[in-house]
Amino acid sequence: GIMSENTITFTIDDVDVQAKPGQTILEAADAVGIYIPRLCALEGLSPFGSCRLCTVKVNGRFQSACTQPVGQDIIVESETEEINNIRRGIVEMLFVEGNHYCMFCEKSGNCELQAMAYRLGIAAPRYPYLFPNDRNIDGSHPDIFIDHNRCILCARCVRASRELDGKNVFQFVGRGPEKRIAVNAEAN
Repeated sequence: GIMSENTITFTIDDVDVQAKPGQTILEAADAVGIYIPRLCALEGLSPFGSCRLCTVKVNGRFQSACTQPVGQDIIVESETEEINNIRRGIVEMLFVEGNHYCMFCEKSGNCELQAMAYRLGIAAPRYPYLFPNDRNIDGSHPDIFIDHNRCILCARCVRASRELDGKNVFQFVGRGPEKRIAVNAEAN
């Protein structure tokens, strides 16, 4: 069709993509059916940029596609061996840093993290499992059960509660390796 003057044109892996001003690279890619891996990004929620799985190169520099706006004539690389290696490393780290062991997990077969590992061709992580023993299970809330063993800190629950429900049911507590998701009991 005829492009209006407020259309931005750029390339992803040598494919021409038309985008609207203000769109992120991830949104523009999704709109034309180009898949960029992601775990924390979810349609309808604000960009968060925590998982870094959507890392792409923009004019030779690494950026997260879920937070980076489109720009006229930018050159985006996504499906390269270098970038997919980075993505594999990120997913492997998520597996070994937590207690993710698919054979004993009730979510096996219906898990985005597991599906992403398959998509990236990971059979087993290159790193030793850390099996942290401080990842407890929080059953203190009458309606919400949190298994910290399975949480990858994607903040989807935080953002959905705040942005879609207008409540503040979930929030992060602690910093660094101590960072946890928690339920705000007052928000019932």
